[in-house]
Amino acid sequence: MSAKIKAFKEKYPHIWVVSYFIIYMIWFVWLESRADEPYHVIHFPLDDYIPFCEYFIIPYLLWFAYIAVVYVWLFFHDRPNFFRYIAFIYAGMTLFLIISTLYPNGHLLRPLEFDRDNIFIKLVCFIYWADTSTNILPSIHVFNSIGAHMAVMHTPGLNQKKWTVRLSRILCVSIILSTMFIKQHSCIDVIFAILLGVIINYIVYHTCFLVKAHDFVGKFVRKHRYFTPSLAREIHSAAEDAEI
Repeated sequence: MSAKIKAFKEKYPHIWVVSYFIIYMIWFVWLESRADEPYHVIHFPLDDYIPFCEYFIIPYLLWFAYIAVVYVWLFFHDRPNFFRYIAFIYAGMTLFLIISTLYPNGHLLRPLEFDRDNIFIKLVCFIYWADTSTNILPSIHVFNSIGAHMAVMHTPGLNQKKWTVRLSRILCVSIILSTMFIKQHSCIDVIFAILLGVIINYIVYHTCFLVKAHDFVGKFVRKHRYFTPSLAREIHSAAEDAEI
């Protein structure tokens, strides 16, 4: 078993980036533990005109598979674009944690009572229980969906497949809408996440920021400016592919 693990690590040396989720989850759970403390209410007038629709719980839950499938596919098939994808979503997720820590926020949009009892309502209730109505700005569901779709659009192995692009677009849009229709997020959370997505998309796919960041950090890790020659080539090739 140890030999197989060693072989896997040698073939996929970038496995270490998965450890970010450990940090994220510990931080997120801590934020959720503060749900009963005072927070700033996030609300926009348009929120009052958006009806509650429990059927949107389907695309909302599909988000988990959507983000994971893109993550895993890129991990095994396109390492340069995998680095760009994680740079995109990790940046947004980290900003989310920082904002929620410095500016506790939440909303009062969720229905107080449900007049229907079906599987969709039960799923919505589960989400309400698992993820409280605090720490919602910006919406990670929205931001990561944009990140996943941008990854699909910028990856040659995916953007040439017509139905892959169409399915990704449908999922991205439906997930964004779902956050508001199941009353998990305010319009403000969605707008903020979209604006953040536009900014991060430009930085990751249209500037040499990743190359400069890699070289800068590398100087503190080794005398040579690269972590490893192979990793350097992969990150630099991501910039070259974008015609930076």
